[in-house]
Amino acid sequence: MPARNQTGAPTEHVLEDLDAAALAYAQRRAGASPGELSALREDLLRYCLPFAGRLARRYRGRGEYLEDLEQVARLGLVKAVDRYDPERGSFTAYAVITISGELKRHFRDRTWGVHVPRRVQDLSLEVGHASMVLTSVLARTPTHAELAERLGVSEDAVREAIGSAAGYSPSSLNAPVGAADGAIEFGDLIGGVDEELETLTDKLTVTDLLLRLPARERRMLAMRFYGNRTQAEIATELGISQMHVSRLLSRALGWLREAMLSDVPPRWEAGEGPTHHGMQVSVSREGGSLVVRVRGEVDRDTAERLRIGLRHAVDAAGVATVVVDLAGVPLVDAAGVAVLVDIVQLAAAKEVEICVSGAQPYVARILAVSGLAGVLRRC
Repeated sequence: MPARNQTGAPTEHVLEDLDAAALAYAQRRAGASPGELSALREDLLRYCLPFAGRLARRYRGRGEYLEDLEQVARLGLVKAVDRYDPERGSFTAYAVITISGELKRHFRDRTWGVHVPRRVQDLSLEVGHASMVLTSVLARTPTHAELAERLGVSEDAVREAIGSAAGYSPSSLNAPVGAADGAIEFGDLIGGVDEELETLTDKLTVTDLLLRLPARERRMLAMRFYGNRTQAEIATELGISQMHVSRLLSRALGWLREAMLSDVPPRWEAGEGPTHHGMQVSVSREGGSLVVRVRGEVDRDTAERLRIGLRHAVDAAGVATVVVDLAGVPLVDAAGVAVLVDIVQLAAAKEVEICVSGAQPYVARILAVSGLAGVLRRC
């Protein structure tokens, strides 16, 4: 008859009866001294070690050394013995759950080469299991949609789980490629020369120079070169003519080229500030008339300034004639035409004669097309 240890379990056995050994241990520890309790615990642990080893061997072949798995299983066994309560059921069932949980926790927390969130790790295992089941059922590799339907998750979650599986055992960048003596490393095959690196300085310079341009010019450049808008589309959105857009773009690009080639950026528009659009209105009295001289482009940004100057001239006391000198105006857009129409109506209401002088050919054509040529006489 085989000898028995202090717990009452046989020391030589073919298959352990863990439940009987655990019950005997629970009965004997009730009145045992601390020294006897420690010996009883050691005997039970030693008796259960083969069982823990068998559970550990179920997880071999997954990239971990068997010795490491056995150590993890033994740690789970210690926790199972220390927490065992015979009133809650079978020790064997409790030990299986505790040891298996410890092994799974080890694979989840210790064996991944790249940190992956726990939910993604768990889903990755479920996707792998579902893929094997569906492959056997469908006789082909399941699609992401089929895996998502089986697991009750979204397709994006399935893709994330499949992609994260590569983080379990990532390849080393120092791994040799090829069998020759002069084999290169895997990292040498990744990446290449960034051809745009040389242009980085120019890009930073252009970014700084763009901030020096007026807001309107910056917006037009962004619409043209980043939004891929045509000049006609830009003109429609900004309420100016296509020709005006072309002139403004050419002026802005010319300034950028000059600024890129110089150490000190030139001043915008020959000394004008970057937010000043160059239109000036001056009023002078010559005899019984007021002469309103306009210099610069009349567009949506400057039209209101012209409106104010002309209204003051028409409203001035004792004025019979207002002369609008357009000799210094290279362009008038729709906003400028609207101002002139408004002023003609105001002058008629106040019985003040208004005329234009020195209109350049392009401006004269704009006035003719808009119908102002028949209303505004030439002085």
